[in-house]
Amino acid sequence: MDVEREIMEQDVLLVGAGPANLACAIKLMQLVAKHNETAETRLEPQVSIIEKAPEIGHHQLSGAVMDPRGIAELFPDWQQQDFPVESPVKYDAMIALKDATRRSGPKFVPPSMRNHGKFVVSLNKVVKWLAAKAEAAGVNVFPGFPGADVLYEDNRVRGVRVRDMGVDKWGEPKDGEFMPGGDLTAKVTVLGEGTRGSLAKHLVPKLKLDAGRNPQIYQVGVKEVWKLSEAGRKLLKPGDVYHTMKYPLPKQVFGGGWVYGMADGLLSIGLVVGLDYRDPTLDPHQLFQKWKSHAWLKGILEGAEILHYGAKTIPDGGYFSMPKLSADGLLLVGDTAGFLNSMRLKGIHLAIKSGIMAAETIFDSLKSGDFSAQALEKYQSRFEASWARQELWGVRNFRQGFQRGPKFGMVNVAFSMITGGRGLSSRLSAEPDYKEYNRVAKPGTTPAQPASQFDDKLTFDKLKDVYYSGSTHEENQPCHLQVIQPDVCITKCTTEYGNPCQHFCPAKVYEMVPKDEGKGMSPQLNREGEGQANEQGLVLKINASNCVHCKTCDIKDPYQVINWVVPEGGGGPIYTNM
Repeated sequence: MDVEREIMEQDVLLVGAGPANLACAIKLMQLVAKHNETAETRLEPQVSIIEKAPEIGHHQLSGAVMDPRGIAELFPDWQQQDFPVESPVKYDAMIALKDATRRSGPKFVPPSMRNHGKFVVSLNKVVKWLAAKAEAAGVNVFPGFPGADVLYEDNRVRGVRVRDMGVDKWGEPKDGEFMPGGDLTAKVTVLGEGTRGSLAKHLVPKLKLDAGRNPQIYQVGVKEVWKLSEAGRKLLKPGDVYHTMKYPLPKQVFGGGWVYGMADGLLSIGLVVGLDYRDPTLDPHQLFQKWKSHAWLKGILEGAEILHYGAKTIPDGGYFSMPKLSADGLLLVGDTAGFLNSMRLKGIHLAIKSGIMAAETIFDSLKSGDFSAQALEKYQSRFEASWARQELWGVRNFRQGFQRGPKFGMVNVAFSMITGGRGLSSRLSAEPDYKEYNRVAKPGTTPAQPASQFDDKLTFDKLKDVYYSGSTHEENQPCHLQVIQPDVCITKCTTEYGNPCQHFCPAKVYEMVPKDEGKGMSPQLNREGEGQANEQGLVLKINASNCVHCKTCDIKDPYQVINWVVPEGGGGPIYTNM
């Protein structure tokens, strides 16, 4: 489509309003303000943040127990500034769930997992607070502006093109509604899109920023927030922090659960599952429902009310999976760059620190006028000399060890504790999650679990949980879940893996349905509903309006033919208290 696009210039463009980019913008304006107090030549940079969610915080989800080290560096008086905290951690325990009724514990909590001095928070409240600070400092914050494409000049990043609005599902402009996305150009673009960023995933290999690195590997976290009954509040108090091991995860599957007491009788619970699992029928959402049915959790949730649901993937590969952090006109921050401690399962403080270091680098470039690749490499140097690098280096081989099995993983952890993070090897390799599948024993589609097994009081099917996520998308827009080779789904994927997309997705976006049910929602069918079905007469149906933006499909699809792109601005989940 040949259209005229508005060009909007700024000095600094930040894509994604998560903790990393908001911290970057705030720190940059702090540095500029201090500089302008004494400098003869004032700096007055135009700094803008674009965010795909309709409101800041709507797409932000985490456990979350926050290490305050990052926010204390950004705002030393953060506790006096009404920073949103649910509770300081008051009790900390690890327990092993033996089966559906038995548990052991509390277990010994290793030093790296102890949460004394940490804080239970809601990430969407945290970023709302940070966004207000950024706007007060003079940063332009634009929610509802999804970045669709990176703009290049040769291999220099020039900015981002915003997604076109008012286009129907067949790619045709809607009468009177079409608005072409503008081109936002900048001296430096900072990508902080979160996990598996839709721009970064193409940019990183294009610019060879992943050369010599391990591939990134991931977990998916499935989460609910509940309002406890009076009886439940006696069992679980604000600041109580539990982490669970074993049940109901299959033997070779990495992961565990969390139970965090929040303010006002709210409870954050969730299960994280390593996406390097091998069984193509494994369903993280179903495992989460089974986990809640354990007698211990069932007792806490007796009489409670579910309020919210969501899911998010977590970059888990650690130091050796981090791409190069800069290029000509570009910086990568937060989850987009892999700033997460996989042993501690914490990333907010590291995201904030990455934003601080990026801001210091941008400030140097604003003073010198040099935004070249060489000038922006100072960001990488700052990281390598920082406490963030020291922390990530100390767990550099943690997650890769568990790709080799739980026994190897635990032995590797034990050796890591006495070798400063080295473990059993100076550098363990990793395999992408999508390469870890075993093939199904019997060719053909494996059916998804029926809704009848859930009671709608303690356990819920995916559609009911999606309701609690608040997720909505305009139905008549191009599908943001692009299947690049549609015939693969009904041929090779059916026979080799039984279409695992209907299992791994925590929002029931993907279904294998009879051909007549897939009209208008299947990549195998045209407008008239004509096209190829598999031997069982089934086609892939995509319920894009259910999507909670977790990116699991983009990561775990065995053929890597699903391309997650941003939908029109305003679509997606509405996370509160998450």
